[in-house]
Amino acid sequence: MCFSASASFAGGVVITAIGVMTVRRNSDPSRRMFASMPLIFGAQQISEGFVWVALQSPGHELMLSISAFIFLLAAVVIWPLMVPLSVYLMERVMSMKRVLLIFVGVGLLTSLYYGSRLLFYDFEPMISQHHIKYVGDFPRTYATPAFIAYLVATLIPIFLSSVRRMWLLGVLMAFSCLVTGIFFKEYLTSVWCFFAAVISIVILQIIVADRRLSKITAAT
Repeated sequence: MCFSASASFAGGVVITAIGVMTVRRNSDPSRRMFASMPLIFGAQQISEGFVWVALQSPGHELMLSISAFIFLLAAVVIWPLMVPLSVYLMERVMSMKRVLLIFVGVGLLTSLYYGSRLLFYDFEPMISQHHIKYVGDFPRTYATPAFIAYLVATLIPIFLSSVRRMWLLGVLMAFSCLVTGIFFKEYLTSVWCFFAAVISIVILQIIVADRRLSKITAAT
């Protein structure tokens, strides 16, 4: 879904539609942030569609800078905090909530690190081998620890969660990161979003299953 402008726009529309369904199916405030994740995925895909258009049509520098910033803001600033925080808010086991709070802290620090890079350093998106590559003059000193922290914040809380089927989302996200890391290492930020639609469907299933469980529990 990130191999052309039309694919990014089409993927964004589909994912946004799934996001609307997920939000409508949810009735629990504690699941609201988690349910809105596909909407962020959709906005992210659509913003990269505009990156494609701007790169392929000279004279749209403002569109390019704004759309690329929105895409990277979601990819490296919003996700490392939103994922562990949404899992934390959904968790019902108090002992596990205390553990998950640690990962919320890791996610916050990771978001602040990547956010500072976006604000204080230049970056340039470019088309390379049918993918978008984001190149910047960022310092490499903390690049590896920051990436590890990103993975820790976005993956481990999902596997620790007691919410039904959440482990399936963790497996899917870990697999998507592994595939893009092995085969598309230089385009990881962009190519990973190829899995966004499937991940969004799993999020919808989790919300539906958790809602049914809540109704059964309330009835008994």
